[in-house]
Amino acid sequence: MQNINLEKINKIYFAGIGGIGTSAIAKFMLQNNKQVIGSELVESEIVDGLRKLGIKIFIGQKAENITKDIDLFVYSPALPFDHIERKTARKLKIKEISYSEILGLLSKNYNTIAICGTHGKSTTTAITGLIFEYGKKDPNVIVGSKLKQWDGNMRLGKSNILIAEACEWKAHFLEISPKTILINNIELDHPDCYKSEKEMIDTFQKFVNKLKKDDLLIINNDSKQSKKIKTKAKIFTFGIKNISDLMAKNIKIDVKNQKQIFDLYFKNYPISKIETHLPGIINIYNILASLSISFNYNVDINDAKKAILNFDGIWRRFDRIGYFDIKNKFHLIKNINKIDLKDKSLLISDYGHHPTAIKETLKAVKEFYPHKRIILAFQPHEHTRTKVLLKEYIKSFDNADLIIFEEIFTVPGRESKQEISMINSKEVVEKIKRYNPKLKIKYAKDNEEVKSLIKSNLKKNDILIIMGAGNIYNIIKEF
Repeated sequence: MQNINLEKINKIYFAGIGGIGTSAIAKFMLQNNKQVIGSELVESEIVDGLRKLGIKIFIGQKAENITKDIDLFVYSPALPFDHIERKTARKLKIKEISYSEILGLLSKNYNTIAICGTHGKSTTTAITGLIFEYGKKDPNVIVGSKLKQWDGNMRLGKSNILIAEACEWKAHFLEISPKTILINNIELDHPDCYKSEKEMIDTFQKFVNKLKKDDLLIINNDSKQSKKIKTKAKIFTFGIKNISDLMAKNIKIDVKNQKQIFDLYFKNYPISKIETHLPGIINIYNILASLSISFNYNVDINDAKKAILNFDGIWRRFDRIGYFDIKNKFHLIKNINKIDLKDKSLLISDYGHHPTAIKETLKAVKEFYPHKRIILAFQPHEHTRTKVLLKEYIKSFDNADLIIFEEIFTVPGRESKQEISMINSKEVVEKIKRYNPKLKIKYAKDNEEVKSLIKSNLKKNDILIIMGAGNIYNIIKEF
């Protein structure tokens, strides 16, 4: 990491400012009285939101966007070394750092809590931030999604606490200097940069090795892979199955009131009853993770309970966006708990793209809406991931009643022509059919065909889930 003093930086340029992580840092810097400008390839709701804050954004990335008065050039991890704006910044001798490097610089100035893991890190970061806010800790928070309570993906506080989502892709979290690390789980993902689960675990171990003796490591005690991590720091555990410091017991689902309820135990002693509107066992783990952090930072349990009950999810994570009425007219939902879904089709947006996330999300939908038909419109993300995790993918869809399976999304610049050619969605569909012949599944070549299949198959009382990390989300924007 470069030796950069952010206090002496005035004007910052963000290339790829529309990214969910990059945009959070851009807003953070703006609220810290920095002059912020940036560029993006296309318009988006994130870009529109940044403009409303007064940030100048170029659509189209060109050499002429970069001027000598820029003090710091920050680039999205998606931009290659020879990108035109990066080359121009170097030519003008402007200091150049990546998104993960600037997050790393920020982390040095705070008591940083880094939240990582293959699944649930965005939700856990958001819940933790909200608990700390309710607990009057006034935290700074950077999260890889949007939270309704903050109308965005970051919160600027006045305390010395920074709660940050720490991403394992290309080991980016190694730039962060944490005082506390929470690991939700470790499972093979990002096969474009990790060739095996062991390689992923080794990278998490490198991250944990940054902790000092008086720092804190919090791990999911039910995750076999997470338990392989060693540390000299203090350890705190959470879990449901295995004996842990903090545990959830007697988990119940209240379908009528759309709640999960469980008893919270510390050192095998009951301390409180927790209620949440989030579905699924995966969210019980996310809540336990957040409570483990707040427990160690002396947040009052009653403040934590209020924050959890008032948290109804984040953008594109089991995001209950709206419903279709009996005449198929679409309505946005402001409060899911005040909507009668009788004769209505609920639309859920979800970012899930790993087999475990798909499986757990569908299971959660089935538990919360047991009498409704589930239609899943799914777009796989990256050919490499699909190929490597194929055996897991074909077993992930059993709780859906109808699957609309779109062609695999290719991330620009991440995959070679050879990687793209090694698998396609038609092959995956055939393998799913062979694995579970009872599943109804239809192939769609693109978003337009997905929309057409949705319109011809959606009925009243259905649950429609639009899932994927690619451009399938654009269908929701059209609704």
